[in-house]
Amino acid sequence: MTRRRVVVTGLGTTNPLGGDVAGTWDAMLEGRSGVRRLADHPAFADLMSPYPDLPVGIAAPVAVEPTEVLERVRARRLDRSSQHALIAALEAWRDAGLDGPQAAGELDGERVGVAMASGIGGVNTLLSNYDALKEKGPRRVSPLSVPMLMANAPAATISLAVGARGAVNTPVSACASGNEAIALAADQIRLGRADVVVAGGTEAAIHPLPIAAFGNMMALSKNPGDPTTVSRPWDTGRDGFVLGEGAGAVVLESEEHARARGARVYAVLLGAGITADAHDIAQPDPEGRGGTRAIRRALEDADVSPTAVAHVNAHATSTPQGDVAESLMLHATLGGHASEVVVTSTKSMTGHLLGGAGALEAVATVLAVHHRQAPPTINLDDLDPAVELDIATKPRDLPLGDIAALNNSFGFGGANVAVLFGSI
Repeated sequence: MTRRRVVVTGLGTTNPLGGDVAGTWDAMLEGRSGVRRLADHPAFADLMSPYPDLPVGIAAPVAVEPTEVLERVRARRLDRSSQHALIAALEAWRDAGLDGPQAAGELDGERVGVAMASGIGGVNTLLSNYDALKEKGPRRVSPLSVPMLMANAPAATISLAVGARGAVNTPVSACASGNEAIALAADQIRLGRADVVVAGGTEAAIHPLPIAAFGNMMALSKNPGDPTTVSRPWDTGRDGFVLGEGAGAVVLESEEHARARGARVYAVLLGAGITADAHDIAQPDPEGRGGTRAIRRALEDADVSPTAVAHVNAHATSTPQGDVAESLMLHATLGGHASEVVVTSTKSMTGHLLGGAGALEAVATVLAVHHRQAPPTINLDDLDPAVELDIATKPRDLPLGDIAALNNSFGFGGANVAVLFGSI
């Protein structure tokens, strides 16, 4: 594998805090929450109303409905997960300056790839067509069901939109999927297989069945209080995550390709590490050994000292076990420097986007490096004494000079991904 430098030239997102990057970043710095009661949400009230006994009645839907952004005909042919992915990817593509006629004419589509992940895929399409089959018969099942529900539909949709004819990949590793897609995209560039890759993750699983399933396995918070205060990573009162939806996307390029076309560069993707726990299908290793190895591999891949890490966007989902395990990982990998690193969990505001989480958090990590400012963790009123980290509860300035920032993602099945970004 070559040591071609991989840089970030475009960012895009739609998520519970905003329908674009600028709005999302402002909301993060202000410490807003995107968590809502579903019974009061126009896009979900009717879907949830037949199930008043669901274990949880809150979630974090996207702030801007995809049908407000996409053309009606196009939106109807896409599952909600693909809608989110397309919106985020097209924003990132425009942000990278690749949507103009000159840029399009100069790009070699065979050197453009896509790595767009999803942990679950088109679950809304699957379940709605199963309902149609049961209630109205086979003839009422949409002929578009399979291309809408398949896990690689978001990646394929983006490929069609930007003319990507290189590798179009869909990593599936539960809640680590989005971050793994970014790591995979970087490898494609380093291996010389692509010059440009649109990478990220998406999810749209706010539906009674996933809510019932996650709730019954005791993964979701059942806090009956103000929804905006329920996602509380590292707080002693945390009792589970809040389900969110949306997508994040980055445009990665070889530095040579980006410089040749005069692109603005946000940050450098320095390295990545991917491991597995082989511990349990759902519970994290309580000692965080797999995640520790992923972080160490990212640092080794980047050839960066732990003391260069100034910021961590933690996976921290607001679960009792996972948050403590991640604290152990950071101490194991960063040593005494761990107490000097500014750590945050943007899930306190966005909820948990599952396969889209790592991608949205990559966008936040890149922006933190670019603007030298870390967003806060909200709802942290009583820090768990088992967590010995410097957690930002207000926006925090990051040091000048060369810095690195770590984006962690961990998923069911024992998947661990750490991606390290650095300043230019």
